[in-house]
Amino acid sequence: MFEFDDLGPEKVLQVYNPKVGMHGYVVLDNLALGVGKGGIRMTPTVDLPEVAKLARTMSYKNAMAGLPFGGAKAGIVADDKTITKEKKKEIIESFALALKEYCPKLYVAGPDMNIGEEEMGWFSKALKNKKVCTGKPLKMGGLPHELGSAGFGVFNSMLIALDHLKLKKDKISVAVEGFGNVGWFVCKFLSEEGIKLVGVSDSKGVIYNKNGLNFEKLDKAKKEKGTVTNYNDGKVLPSNNIINLDVDVLITAAIPDLIKVGDVDKVKAKLIIEGSNIPMTAETEEFFHKKKTLVVPDFVANAGGVISSYVEYIGGSKEKMFKIVKEKIINNSKLVLEQAKKKNISPRTVAMNIAKDRILKKCSVCKI
Repeated sequence: MFEFDDLGPEKVLQVYNPKVGMHGYVVLDNLALGVGKGGIRMTPTVDLPEVAKLARTMSYKNAMAGLPFGGAKAGIVADDKTITKEKKKEIIESFALALKEYCPKLYVAGPDMNIGEEEMGWFSKALKNKKVCTGKPLKMGGLPHELGSAGFGVFNSMLIALDHLKLKKDKISVAVEGFGNVGWFVCKFLSEEGIKLVGVSDSKGVIYNKNGLNFEKLDKAKKEKGTVTNYNDGKVLPSNNIINLDVDVLITAAIPDLIKVGDVDKVKAKLIIEGSNIPMTAETEEFFHKKKTLVVPDFVANAGGVISSYVEYIGGSKEKMFKIVKEKIINNSKLVLEQAKKKNISPRTVAMNIAKDRILKKCSVCKI
């Protein structure tokens, strides 16, 4: 299960609709800073402990980003790869209706794994209210995550970390775990900046070429063949080998629990940017800190998505969104890394202390 502590969770919901086969969870972790904000993920294995852990991450992420949002998360138990689009729509609509009394009063939904702008459109229309979720299609007044806000934030966080370590961007090599919404945009921005991308993974494997990978060719291989391993100019390796490549920077951008404690000594990167949520435990990050490998925590580096959600929530434009994402990610990355260096503690410890302090100052029910 999961533990309750001084921050939360405040509400834990399980919802069912046996008629359509809908089973879902919502965890409202802490609402001291505002309405609960966090995406909905759809996987066949999602469970309450996973959703609760992610909701806590959202509490920290929203507080760290300086947003007037509390932390929340939702999960729907379904296999996106085996159900029809019609069935998926029916499940999403059923899930939305089950949350009618909570959205948007206590919870504002958003996209996450296997949930994108189209699904957010279904969610919004089911409740006949545009305020119940963010990440909607542009035609509905949304700022979909498909614009690349999360990847844009991760990329800018990496640039600050490179500066912090005095690493020259034209002298480094980078590996990116995942070529989905976050990883695809990270690779695009790396390519546009002329930074050498040598390894990329997806669920089918890793493509590695120490001389560099061409983004356009990668994109074409993924779109036409369904996997980056069909790039045809490099070494193909098992998916998990992405963490062991001989690179300066590793960017995680897909699955949780990617790096285990036993992997620490196998990782050659000097810098790890957590573009995915919870790619390793806090304990594992401490081992990296002792090894002098810099890890920029997920809720600092990948907050671009929720910052974009906030701009959509207040009715801002795409241009305003990218401006605010860049400003907040740069400022928060600098703040965390400078304090971590000054205090000689891990960036996660610093970031959590900042986020907790912001929550506790606003939280009438929290104990200090």
